[in-house]
Amino acid sequence: MTSERAYHHGDLRRTLLAAALDAIAEDGPDALSLRDLARRAGVSHAAPAHHFKDRTGLLTAVAAEGYALFADALAGAPDLRERGVAYVRFAAEHPAHFQVMFRPELHRADDPALLAAKARATDELRAGVGELPDAARGEDARLAGIAAWSLAHGFATLLLSGNLDGPLDGRDPEAMFRSVAGFLFDRPALPGAS
Repeated sequence: MTSERAYHHGDLRRTLLAAALDAIAEDGPDALSLRDLARRAGVSHAAPAHHFKDRTGLLTAVAAEGYALFADALAGAPDLRERGVAYVRFAAEHPAHFQVMFRPELHRADDPALLAAKARATDELRAGVGELPDAARGEDARLAGIAAWSLAHGFATLLLSGNLDGPLDGRDPEAMFRSVAGFLFDRPALPGAS
């Protein structure tokens, strides 16, 4: 009886989140249902609603957890390029989180845990851009941030969808991302370009 109580009070939420991540990895977030989640977790159909209220609450919890993990992954990167590598690595290691995090229509935008985790991740991304010399980021650091984010997010999305399988041809995605980033950002400006 003690282990059952500990399960319901401490581990059930984690069990439900893990089952949700498995379901999302298999079928995508749009196919997720609380009834299927309960079946996967081996609990009553009411258990997920008790912890998350509804599907949106569950996906909000997935997104919040994802942003927290994402912020941690970015925090250890020494420069902007390595933050991009960490971005790609995070997507590859946490594809279900990644699918939910960047789909705001799936979660509650005003959730305090989501807002806090998202703010931490945003701060980590901006810190990488802030490390660039003025000449590299230009007059508008915000645009440099959008460019860096677009490159890393686009690469990660193409990687997860299998669209880079051919171009990578078995090569390490992280090394390829470093090369792509270097090709775009380490090249001297073209004559006459401003």
